[in-house]
Amino acid sequence: MKKQVFLLCINLVLFLTTVQSQSKLGDVACVYITTTNLDSSDAVYLKLGFAKIASNDFPTPWIQVSDGSLLITIRKDATPYIGLTYYTNDIDKVVAQLEKDSIVFVKKPNASDPIKRYYIKSPDGFDIMIANNLGGFEQPKGITMLTMKPTDFNSEDKYPNKQCGVFGEFAQPVSNIKASVAFWKKLGFKATAEMKEPYPHVILSDGLMIIGLHQTNHFTFPAITYFGLNTDKRVQQLKDKGLQNFSEMMGKNNIILKTWEGQHFFIFSLGM
Repeated sequence: MKKQVFLLCINLVLFLTTVQSQSKLGDVACVYITTTNLDSSDAVYLKLGFAKIASNDFPTPWIQVSDGSLLITIRKDATPYIGLTYYTNDIDKVVAQLEKDSIVFVKKPNASDPIKRYYIKSPDGFDIMIANNLGGFEQPKGITMLTMKPTDFNSEDKYPNKQCGVFGEFAQPVSNIKASVAFWKKLGFKATAEMKEPYPHVILSDGLMIIGLHQTNHFTFPAITYFGLNTDKRVQQLKDKGLQNFSEMMGKNNIILKTWEGQHFFIFSLGM
């Protein structure tokens, strides 16, 4: 795993000059989850290095949190949901182009819906939502693994998220890496790194979001992935803040945190 993480870092850096500046799916990308208690979720993400940047009760109560690099929208809803959402200022144009490219929407909005939401499912059942940007949301412009200078990897004081590290990918397990990569490329993503060891693994980006496709049995859920030095120290700080439900993944330097709503975080070590 350490060798894999090191190679991932190198490949992400090499891709800097080819990252797209605009996404085919919209203008703002975020991780989107539901919760039964917004205050409790807000408290968890505060401990993870995020800050609440927006909130409203329309059309249902929701908040947005960000660490300057990654945006997360949390909606109050009793139905569990974790996926990827794009907000667009021209939803009709985005939807028309996707349908022209043979993308099938599994659910479309009703004419009376105050916010238009179109849903797509990946070949592995991962949820992607396209919504009109009525809230005037903006894309975070902070440092990610795609934009961090290689010379800063060893400087913890330059990590945008002091608790988690540097956002690297929204990881997803897949059953057929070739088919999954083809699907995401139709959505406007480009491969930034491709690896065969310890299992088939591809990193892609559309300029707004970074995703990782992993053909593996090591995990079965989507996970927000952060990289950094001294994982043990960062994890201990999170435990000292009261967070629980940590486990190891292929070694003590790669930790999984499951929040009470069911969102998973990978807190991995950089380097070899």
